[in-house]
Amino acid sequence: MADLVVGIQWGDEGKGKIVDMLAKNYDYVVRYQGGHNAGHTIVVDGKKYALHLMPSGILYSKCKNVIGNGVVIALDALCKEIEQFGDIHNRLFISDKAHLIMPYHQIIDVAKEGYRKNAIGTTGKGIGPSYEDKIARNGFRIGELRDLQSLGLKLKSHLSQIAYIQDLYKISLPSFENIMELLEEKRKKILPFITDTTQMLWKAMDEGKKILLEGAQGSMLDIDHGTYPFVTSSTTTSSGACSGTGLNIKDIKKTIGICKAYCTRVGNGPFPTEDFADIGEFLRQKGQEFGVTTGRARRCGWFDALSVKYACRINGCDEIALMKLDILDGLDEVKVCIGYKKDNEIIDYVPSDFEGLEPVYKSYKGWDKTSGVREFDKLPLNAKEYILDIQKLIGVKISIISTSPEREDTIVL
Repeated sequence: MADLVVGIQWGDEGKGKIVDMLAKNYDYVVRYQGGHNAGHTIVVDGKKYALHLMPSGILYSKCKNVIGNGVVIALDALCKEIEQFGDIHNRLFISDKAHLIMPYHQIIDVAKEGYRKNAIGTTGKGIGPSYEDKIARNGFRIGELRDLQSLGLKLKSHLSQIAYIQDLYKISLPSFENIMELLEEKRKKILPFITDTTQMLWKAMDEGKKILLEGAQGSMLDIDHGTYPFVTSSTTTSSGACSGTGLNIKDIKKTIGICKAYCTRVGNGPFPTEDFADIGEFLRQKGQEFGVTTGRARRCGWFDALSVKYACRINGCDEIALMKLDILDGLDEVKVCIGYKKDNEIIDYVPSDFEGLEPVYKSYKGWDKTSGVREFDKLPLNAKEYILDIQKLIGVKISIISTSPEREDTIVL
């Protein structure tokens, strides 16, 4: 069977640490959607690893790591990431159905964002335009690198079809020759990793192998169920794990939702519990809330129990990993959003339209120190009350609590 780890806020919840911690118990770790706009940070023995496309199981020599068909891949970014791990043949496998992010996708991404009246806050990595081409059936699969001549014919035709974009957005697209040169260079490094990963995972399932699925971003950025249009371009919820790998819903045994003990968001869009004053800055600095991929400062605020409960239901979460509890250490007061006020009415659910929402808070007494604590009973009383109340509010068991970035500073219940 396969287990699934999924972010249930606006991303950056700490999925990397949890997948890294769990990966030692699995034969396969599979990334199922997103691109190199995402980033996982893993700290092992004080050494920090930043992963963007590579599955988080890459740090375990026995793990086979799969980049599924739902991922979009920039070849230069992937090659650079592969280089930091040395020889990983027979440990990394890339779906031949995963789509390529072409150099022109990145240029178009930046240009479109510049023309938007209300900017989304895209990373400019070409993720959206690559998914656009995929849905419009104009995309290029990474498996097509096996026959560069055939790919070249399609590419030349496609470039002629989108030439008008240059005048429309006042940009210059890369030439056919430059793109083919890049593909020729990178394909030599990538081809050995490309395979039919769906068949591979089916075979692994039949053999009783243990599979861990990991996504990128968070559920509140889901293209359907997030804060549209300020979302990413893929299905970040548990259903994306099926479409992004070829597994079916019956193959998934357990879903673990990941969330912080507070809340953050990168880019524009609704964020009801955002704090624009001292607390927001405190969380940002102490939590080192700066994007792994872009370095952008994250918006910070209190834990939103309504949005987490909503995301838990969408994903079918069986349990929760609560991350970065230690960042709240030292505060006199800690708050949790338990409702929204809209048009002078209190609502206890997540509406489709976030416009005009005001958070309704419940306050808790702060605590001194949870950092590095590895047993629940050794947590301060107020911290334990905070955790247990969150568990009650969201209706899902909290089974893992992280008290520092280190792999071992984790409470398992």
